[in-house]
Amino acid sequence: MTPVSHPPVRHRWRLRDVLRKLHLWLGLSIGLLFAVLALSGTVLAYQDELLKWRHPELTRHALPTAEQQAVVLQHIQDTRWPLPLRSVDLPDADLPVWQLFLDGQVRVYLDPIDGKPLLLRSPDNDAVLWLRYLHTHLLGGKTGELWLGVISIVELSLLLIGLVLWWPRKGHWRHAVHMYAQPPIRRWRSWHQSVGAIAFPLLLLSTLTGVTLIYKDTTRAALSGLFGDRQMASKLPTLAPREAPVQWTAALVAAQEALPQAELHRITLPSAKNAALTIRARGAEEWNVVGRSVVVVDPYSANVMAVQDAQKQGRGNRWSDNIYPLHAGAVGGSTWQFVIAVVGVLPAFFAVTGFLFWWTRTRHRKAAQRAIG
Repeated sequence: MTPVSHPPVRHRWRLRDVLRKLHLWLGLSIGLLFAVLALSGTVLAYQDELLKWRHPELTRHALPTAEQQAVVLQHIQDTRWPLPLRSVDLPDADLPVWQLFLDGQVRVYLDPIDGKPLLLRSPDNDAVLWLRYLHTHLLGGKTGELWLGVISIVELSLLLIGLVLWWPRKGHWRHAVHMYAQPPIRRWRSWHQSVGAIAFPLLLLSTLTGVTLIYKDTTRAALSGLFGDRQMASKLPTLAPREAPVQWTAALVAAQEALPQAELHRITLPSAKNAALTIRARGAEEWNVVGRSVVVVDPYSANVMAVQDAQKQGRGNRWSDNIYPLHAGAVGGSTWQFVIAVVGVLPAFFAVTGFLFWWTRTRHRKAAQRAIG
C-alpha cells in the first residue's frame, strides 16, 4: 500500500503567541533603554540629598533678612547671566542659598547674604544634572522629550502585555508568584514573571505618571474635564516695564499677605517683555515642593495683580499637580522616596532576567536539535 501523504500542518498563530513575541523583542530593545532611564530615576529620587552630600558648604549659611533679600534680588536682576534667567529659588531652611535656573539646564548658587557665586552646575560638569536631562529630555531638548513620550508609551504597553501573559488560570494563583531555583530556564522565567506581578501596581503607577508628565497639558485638560473643574485663568496678567525702582521687600510682603498660610519659594523676575513679578508658593496641603500656587505682583507699586491658590482648584487640577511629586518620590517622606528608588531598579532586573531566560532557552533548544540530528 502506498502511504498517504498528508500536507504539512500549519499552526495558526494565536494572539498569545503574538503577544509573547512582541513582549520579548520589545523587552530586549526598548526595554533596555527604559531600564537605563529608570535607573536614572532612582538616582534622581535622592538628587537633593546628593547635592548636599557633594556640596555640604551650601547648607552652612544663615538665612538672609528681608533687606538682604532685596539687595541680592536687585543684584540678580542687574547681572548679565551667560544664559537667560528663568527663575530664582529663595533661600530656605533646607537649602539656605539662592538657586538660579538658567536655560540649558544650568543652575547657579549664590551666597544668601551678598549674592556672591558659590557653585555652577550643568549637565556638562554635574553627573546628577546630566542624568536629569537624560531622564526628562533624553539629552535632546524638545525632540528628545517627544521620543521619551513614545518610549514611555511602549513601556506601558510592555507592562500590560506582561500582565496578560502572566495571568494564571483559575486555581493556579499560588504557583504564579512562586520563584524557582532550578532548572535555569524556569528560574529566570519565574523570577521575571513573579517579581513583575508582585510589583505591577508600583510599576504601572511610576510609568503612567511618567507618561502623563510628558503630556502634562493633555493630562490636565483631561482630568479637569473628567471632574468638571471650573476653569481658572490660563494666562497670568502682564505688565509693561517702566523706569521706576523695584520695591523688592514690599512686593514679597504683599505676596505673602496674599497667601498668608503658604511658603514663598520661586520667583520669575521682571523682564523686558513682562515686568510683573511672578511668585510660586506652596500651601499647607500641596504636595509639590515648590508649590503650584501663584501670586503676581506689580514690582513698582507692590500691588497684587492676581492670586491663584492651588488648594482651591477643582479635584482634577489638584490631581494633576500631584503627579510630579508622586512620580519623583517628593511626597510621603523617606518611605515613598525609597519605594520610588527601588521601582527604578526593577526595569533593569526585568531586562537582565528576560535576556537570561531567552538566552538559556535558545541554548537549550539548539542543544536539543543537535542531539536529534
